[in-house]
Amino acid sequence: MIEIKDIEKAFGSNIVLKGISAKFEEGVTNLIIGGSGSGKTTLLKCMVGLQIPEKGSVLYDGREFLEMNFDERIEVRKEIGMLFQGSALFDSMTVEDNIMFPLNMFTDQSHEEKLDRANFCLKRVNLEGKNKLFPTELSGGMKKRVGIARAIAMNPKYLFCDEPNSGLDPKTSIVIDELIKEITEEYKTTTIVVTHDMNSVMGIGDYILFLHEGKKFWEGSNKEIAHTDIEELNDFVFASRFMKAARKNF
Repeated sequence: MIEIKDIEKAFGSNIVLKGISAKFEEGVTNLIIGGSGSGKTTLLKCMVGLQIPEKGSVLYDGREFLEMNFDERIEVRKEIGMLFQGSALFDSMTVEDNIMFPLNMFTDQSHEEKLDRANFCLKRVNLEGKNKLFPTELSGGMKKRVGIARAIAMNPKYLFCDEPNSGLDPKTSIVIDELIKEITEEYKTTTIVVTHDMNSVMGIGDYILFLHEGKKFWEGSNKEIAHTDIEELNDFVFASRFMKAARKNF
């Protein structure tokens, strides 16, 4: 479980996060949603230590991450898998080498052990035999699946996904959503997905945290989101659905 308490973050005089608190449980898909500028990506960066909040706590199974020294944070980061927006694969590396990158960084495993793990992860994302391809030879959906394979290479306790469906067609987006949910349930990871995709929200949103103008406006499940009377949330939900429907008609 990851718990955040009263997270505040500012850039100069611009306060981006205003006292955000939430609990993200293991074995379920936890989504952070909100419009552009709502603070969702900033919150994710604060949670993994890429940005330091002015105030608040981030606890990984009770361990206060923000109070740790450098070496202690490294140990926690070994338990974290990251799927970046755009996949962020190394173009000069093969699929196999991309997946083994965190293993090379953080383990002393033999090459054979790392290769076995890479092959296992490729099989898990249905990309067996694609080891020697380069990212330029992959479709957008395949790149995302390689990104997931790399994210789970260290068998993480915590999995962060930043806009995993960005740039994908609706059919491929569903495949990625289902894969994230399957891995979350299978390995009991604490998975946090930052997204603005309402299909993801309705499809895999076991727990949803809605941010608006840097504040926590609502939390609940995908079964509850359509029955709220919060104007800001309804505007986001129905505007997102309308835009998706409009695009399909063009």
